[in-house]
Amino acid sequence: MKVTLVLCVLFTFCVFVNARPDEKYTTKYDNVDLDAIIKNDRLLRNYVDCLLGKKNCTKDGEELKKILPDALKTRCEKCNEKQKEGARKMIHYLIKEKRAWWNELEAVYDPEGTYRKTYADELKKEGIDLS
Repeated sequence: MKVTLVLCVLFTFCVFVNARPDEKYTTKYDNVDLDAIIKNDRLLRNYVDCLLGKKNCTKDGEELKKILPDALKTRCEKCNEKQKEGARKMIHYLIKEKRAWWNELEAVYDPEGTYRKTYADELKKEGIDLS
């Protein structure tokens, strides 16, 4: 009986340790050249279509699609600084230069406008108006 109790306690401990809130997203794709993607409409559109579920994704696109809902919900708390900067860069570009594509993504990932409200002040400080 004691062995079973000890095993249960150890198992529970392992679950809590492995589900740490300080867990980070993979850095495997941190060196993707965002400027090259931004400069190539066809390539950027492929990423947008991947996120929208319209086309197959590359490995990095699949990873982004997997983590995007959590990153939005948690204000990217599992992102490292390079990932946060890359997200800012891409968001700024899409809103300013490819607004129709941004609107498509927003319709899928923020249909109620929750994140729009959450991030509006932050974006406004960065010179981006969402209206």
